[in-house]
Amino acid sequence: MRLISLVNAALVIVVLFFLVFQRDSLFAFAGRAEADANPETATESAADSGEEQLTIGVVAMRSSAREIDNAVQLRGQTRANREVEVLAETTSTVISEPKRKGAFVEAGDLLCELDPGTRPASLAEAKAAKLEAESRIPEAEARLQEAHARVAEAQINLTAANKLSETGFGSETRRISSEAAMRTAEAGVKTAEAGLEATRAGIEAATAEVKAAEREIERQTIEAPFKGLLESDTAELGSLMQPGSLCATVIQLNPIKLVGFVPETEVNRVIVGSEATAQLVTGLQVAGRVTFLSRSADEVTRTFEVEITVPNPELAIRDGQTADIRISAAGAKAHFLPQSALTLNNEGQVGVRTVGQGNVVDFHPVALLRDTAEGVWVGGLPETVDVIVVGQEFVTRGVMVEPTYREAAK
Repeated sequence: MRLISLVNAALVIVVLFFLVFQRDSLFAFAGRAEADANPETATESAADSGEEQLTIGVVAMRSSAREIDNAVQLRGQTRANREVEVLAETTSTVISEPKRKGAFVEAGDLLCELDPGTRPASLAEAKAAKLEAESRIPEAEARLQEAHARVAEAQINLTAANKLSETGFGSETRRISSEAAMRTAEAGVKTAEAGLEATRAGIEAATAEVKAAEREIERQTIEAPFKGLLESDTAELGSLMQPGSLCATVIQLNPIKLVGFVPETEVNRVIVGSEATAQLVTGLQVAGRVTFLSRSADEVTRTFEVEITVPNPELAIRDGQTADIRISAAGAKAHFLPQSALTLNNEGQVGVRTVGQGNVVDFHPVALLRDTAEGVWVGGLPETVDVIVVGQEFVTRGVMVEPTYREAAK
């Protein structure tokens, strides 16, 4: 019994092999066998057609190419136009009532107010230090003017001493003393100039202290950076905030972005500014334009990120929803056929079998452009073609058929 089962399995494998991989040879053999079994019929057929050939009945559809929008189809998701976590920049406690998530905020609205503590006193102290530094400017300038006057006086004395020394009416000691006084006066000028620069530097330092104190006070109020809505509650009253602590998360959903990834084989068909449509999982249909196309491919998937900006005034689109995206591209000529009309030739190419001149079967490879529930759009066929839609699996190229035509799909 085991041997008989193995023999039956082997016979089934052989039959399946011939039906799947040697179908054309099997049909040709069947045609010759039928011709041998019916010599009279074969003779009559040969007399009518001029050659010995089996005629098979098929159903065909006359199809004409139509212009379609050859859109790039992607699967992506929605993404907020902007999203930011508003963080504290200083240490203090919250003294404002919290706002709850979902609330709408305008740019500049208060999110968190912190206890100022001693910061106003520090600001007043910095301003006083600045005034004190500014008051030293007149004194430093007066010292510089006095130093320049001493230089001028020393120059006069030195000139007189040199002339008297040259004529013999003045001593050498007096000349040397005048030169020393001149050098001392010049050193006094440099000292006065350094004092003036130091005073000015003190003013700049005091000004910086004032600005730092003012900035520290500004950090006590944390405001919304743009118009949007709160994705989280703001910090609770009495919470201790430190630099980097989260005050609130604000997102902007109008407009909103649709983000997808384009295969490298189709990236050249996508152009910034092209119109695009999308259908969300909720059934909502939206439309927008391509505003960004990445110039660098993802290292793992070899795809390019594309962003589509869509108006969302009613905030009906949420962040993170799945969307089927269609980006408009250049149109193409295509035929709309039933999915069942597609078949494979012996080389494994996808195509259709057609009725050619003299009702002889031919095979045309096709390119799948779009797949729908009603049928498929294919390219690569002549402008008008008779496609076999029933019986294409039982004929091969070169076989004569008797086609029955039916109306093409609209």
